[in-house]
Amino acid sequence: MGLAERRRALGYSQEKLAQLLGVDRTTVGRWESGRVAPQPPQRRGLAAVLEVGLHELDMLLTLPRAAGQEAAGHQSSDPPSVGDPDEMIRREFLRILTVSGALTALPAEDAEALAEGVRRGVPADFARMNSHLWQVYQLARSKGSVYLVVRDQLTTLNEALAANRRNARPLLSAAADLFQLAGEVAFDGNRYSDAAAAYSLAASVSRDASAYDLWACALVRHAYVDMSEQHYRQAAQMLGVAERLANRGDSNLSTRHWVASVQAEAYAGLGDMAACERAMDQAETVRDLTADSANGGWLRFDGARLAEERGSRYVQLGRLDLAEKSLKDALEQTALVSGQSYRRRGAVLTGLAAIGAKRRDIEQVVEYGREAIALARSSGSGYVARRLQALCDEFGPLSRDPRVAELRAEIAVLSTP
Repeated sequence: MGLAERRRALGYSQEKLAQLLGVDRTTVGRWESGRVAPQPPQRRGLAAVLEVGLHELDMLLTLPRAAGQEAAGHQSSDPPSVGDPDEMIRREFLRILTVSGALTALPAEDAEALAEGVRRGVPADFARMNSHLWQVYQLARSKGSVYLVVRDQLTTLNEALAANRRNARPLLSAAADLFQLAGEVAFDGNRYSDAAAAYSLAASVSRDASAYDLWACALVRHAYVDMSEQHYRQAAQMLGVAERLANRGDSNLSTRHWVASVQAEAYAGLGDMAACERAMDQAETVRDLTADSANGGWLRFDGARLAEERGSRYVQLGRLDLAEKSLKDALEQTALVSGQSYRRRGAVLTGLAAIGAKRRDIEQVVEYGREAIALARSSGSGYVARRLQALCDEFGPLSRDPRVAELRAEIAVLSTP
């Protein structure tokens, strides 16, 4: 049985299924024909509507693709849909644009001098621009608003690299930095394919520049894509490579500590508490470093989030007593003073709601869940939306309560692409 057969067996038309999932009918048609696959945020909703597990959904989706591959000499003549977000982003990254958009984000007194430096391909000016863009990204409530500026800067970097091939290494480092920011923007918008592509490019360019810390950080970010789809073993393997690279990097930077922190998440996903705690203990030694161990751009790990990260790992491992203490400590630290704090506070609130779900405490689920939803709405953060979507998996029989059912419905709307 394929996807279309399962849909018909449940009595749904393509239009009805599309309506339930908040997508266009043609999108359902492309899924059923095997031309495109649902994005990870859509998979959970599709599986729920079709009343199957994620593994069964994979089987339903595989059949039309296999049939299409076996049709001898047959290739679809349909062009890529202009409405596919991944395809639009890919085209935009390849389009030749100017740096004018990036310059509008700078203070007026800096713009003229920096514009001249960028035109001449001065690596230090690219580094300054990148640092500024990371700050804009961190402060932006809607992370997607930074995309156009990042795209313009990437184009200008490409042009500078073409004109400065003999002294390319500093420019390659700047490009690796910027590709990581591009990946962050895509990842926050639930565009996993583009995030993975950007992180892969960042890793490749970092390797060419022999920039081991940049390289390791690109792999860490790529591991987050794997973990967002619960591929914890794959993430752990990639993080093992990142660990080796970080050990070859600058010992004054916090790269290896960030790697350890994310390894703890992968180990928690695999259910290995001993390895998780060892990794968290390693991450906490970041406090032994100097104040400038993080650069605020492609490397931002300074230990400020350790309480919430430890709490989230304990939630994954089912140690609710330890998790609640860590997360409540973290909640006190996340005053809403920046766009970055919206994401952090949203993650902490979702973790506390998950603890309530595991304890079957409806009041706790609703209290923290509603505040997290409000933050996700105000920030447009795909990251918080993903965390809330995962929270729904914890509801179980609580979903029969009208308040929890309403919460689930609000999360479903929030998560609709």
